[in-house]
Amino acid sequence: MNLFESLLALTFVAAALLKLSNRFRIPYPSMLALAGVGVAVLPFAPTVEISPDLALALFIPPALFDIAYDTSPRELRRLWMPVVSLALMAVLLTTGVVAWLAWAMIGLPLAAAIVLGAIVAPPDAAAASAAMSQLGLPRRTLAVLEGESLLNDASALLIFGAAMSFVQAHGSSGSTLTHLLLAAPGGVAFGVVAGIAYRYLRRWFAGTLSARVVEFASTWAVWLVAERLELSAILAIVAFAMYLGQFTSERLSARDRLHSYSVWESVVFMLNVLAFLLMGLQARSVVAALQGPELLQGALIASLVLLAVIVVRILWVMTYALGVHSVIRCFSGPPQVPHPDWRLGLVISWSGMRGLVTLATALALPQEFPGRDIIILSAFVVVQGTLVLQGLTVGPLIRLLGIEPDHSLNRELSAARTMVTRAALDSLASESGEAAQALREEYRSKAAVASNDTQPQADTEFDRLRRRAIAAQREALLLLRRDEQVSEDVFYQLERELDCAELYATSLNDIAIKES
Repeated sequence: MNLFESLLALTFVAAALLKLSNRFRIPYPSMLALAGVGVAVLPFAPTVEISPDLALALFIPPALFDIAYDTSPRELRRLWMPVVSLALMAVLLTTGVVAWLAWAMIGLPLAAAIVLGAIVAPPDAAAASAAMSQLGLPRRTLAVLEGESLLNDASALLIFGAAMSFVQAHGSSGSTLTHLLLAAPGGVAFGVVAGIAYRYLRRWFAGTLSARVVEFASTWAVWLVAERLELSAILAIVAFAMYLGQFTSERLSARDRLHSYSVWESVVFMLNVLAFLLMGLQARSVVAALQGPELLQGALIASLVLLAVIVVRILWVMTYALGVHSVIRCFSGPPQVPHPDWRLGLVISWSGMRGLVTLATALALPQEFPGRDIIILSAFVVVQGTLVLQGLTVGPLIRLLGIEPDHSLNRELSAARTMVTRAALDSLASESGEAAQALREEYRSKAAVASNDTQPQADTEFDRLRRRAIAAQREALLLLRRDEQVSEDVFYQLERELDCAELYATSLNDIAIKES
């Protein structure tokens, strides 16, 4: 069985496992992790080698763009203290502890040990969100985890890149540090300039399928050009995405916006699936290469790295939640943003699941890299261990701690929807006629639901009647097609019109694409 056939078969297996995760309410990243283990033990699985440069360029830019585009600078400013604590300090501590373990126990060169630490340091917000999205955690906690994911990916990847450069430069620390100091601000500036240029480029492709192609091509191009210019490709992507998210979103048409979101979600999700499968194949090759004492030593190191990753995060987050905040308060007064209590601190500390970035950076190691087999095995064990152990237990932990669900989103959603619906009614106030009256009645029906704090997405009677009418239209259209009274192009045009009308009459909760 060749590589393409193997990946195709494994993709179907992953899809089936994801369906099971939805049925048994298991977070989908945890099920993907199990799929990776399954791949590793398959006797007929092929040996796969992926170019290190391709691994980073393929997986990292879309994942970083997807997170950064939705990240609010206002939220980052408001939550800067806990976000920096997690995204910088926790990453540095984890990298340092893991690097010391690898250096002290197996004699890995210090730069290579730092590479291992940077690979396993950054948690994945997608994994945490998938595990906790339905558990009603406070929005501030989720915002901290999402902000952490963006910045800790950037900080860990910068450390990874610096350590890789040090290894490849054969220990020239001065040139590596100088390059990093110039590359970081240069990458940010290049990302903003690329965002400005893209604003004008996108106008030429608005409303076409080419727009999505240009979005992905531009994202990868920013990464590749930044690398060619020896700038920080990571920061370039972050700056590029955040600029577009804040300054160009309002210029997108509704059609382009919905199409863009759906395509990006699908592609990033597929990249996650592919990364887990490839990592499973890599781990299988590593285990086959390590024999006897080497395999035992590798398993021991990987287990210790997993333990260190979990323990360091718990100790740092709980120290911050219970101690650092009190010290800061003594010197600077009450904080503008309330800090989490020990229960939320425990949940945050237990939410350090690793995912796509750890997998992609491990796959990016060249064959001749010092300790490559141990590093890949450790990364694989950390991803599997955190996703299975923490991903499957964070829900029961939240229930055990008795954390009350946060309903503030519904309250704000209701208030904002009421105001925008009122604006629609005001715009129709001077209009007369049956059409205007019917539209006003529909908006009043929407306003009645909008004022409901507990169910702001509930259906109105208008919606239910409209969907029933659309269902009757569908049956009539299908009958016309079966009787060959309409041509295929007419059928598909009317079908799309009915699809759009049905989406408009359906609540957002019911039309959202599920991750599994």
